[in-house]
Amino acid sequence: MKLLAFLCLATLASAADIPAEPIAQKGELILDDNFERKDLGEWKSLIPTFAIEGGELKGWQTRSDHGAVGRVYRPMKDVVVEFKFKLVGSTGFNAVFDDQKFKGSHAGHICRVAFAPTQIRLGDDKEGVMRNDIYEMRKDPAHKKDADKLLEGRGSAASFKLEQQKWYQVTIELKSDELRVSVDGKPVGYLKSPGIAHETKSSFHFTVNGPGALFDDVKIWKAK
Repeated sequence: MKLLAFLCLATLASAADIPAEPIAQKGELILDDNFERKDLGEWKSLIPTFAIEGGELKGWQTRSDHGAVGRVYRPMKDVVVEFKFKLVGSTGFNAVFDDQKFKGSHAGHICRVAFAPTQIRLGDDKEGVMRNDIYEMRKDPAHKKDADKLLEGRGSAASFKLEQQKWYQVTIELKSDELRVSVDGKPVGYLKSPGIAHETKSSFHFTVNGPGALFDDVKIWKAK
């Protein structure tokens, strides 16, 4: 799947649409990785290529048909995720929650945050573009408009300009059917959609298209 395949379908949100206060609080810490080692450890480079370089997780695309996928497995439902990232050639990446046992969406995708050159977008994959029937409909030009009608309310977008060679600090809060994203402590995105509330997310991963993106200090807490 192309990194920005769903981006044109999201509704542009205003600052007033984004809750000023957190929607979730940090509970039990279930992942804490600073990548101070040489091997990937628990992270799986499912679609090449991910590697540890200089105490950071690096992803870069080496397959023409799909971005690089680096995944870590944890059973979770409501969570707070924090990480740092820096673009080193890539124009953006996806941060994705999946449930590998769920067969109602393409590849078990549940929800995601996509970091693009001028926007940050939030998507409900389970009831949106990755839902099996909608996914198939959108392949057929004759049914694409009908499919797009089903996507209303399943994605949101906010203006945000990403710079190369600059570290950013991200917080993603996932609580019930809500998703909220902050960058460098400032709320920048929000989505409320039913698929986000899927009972079990079994993994979290980054998808990177292009020459490269770096990640560090990835932490996941159960939300309370």
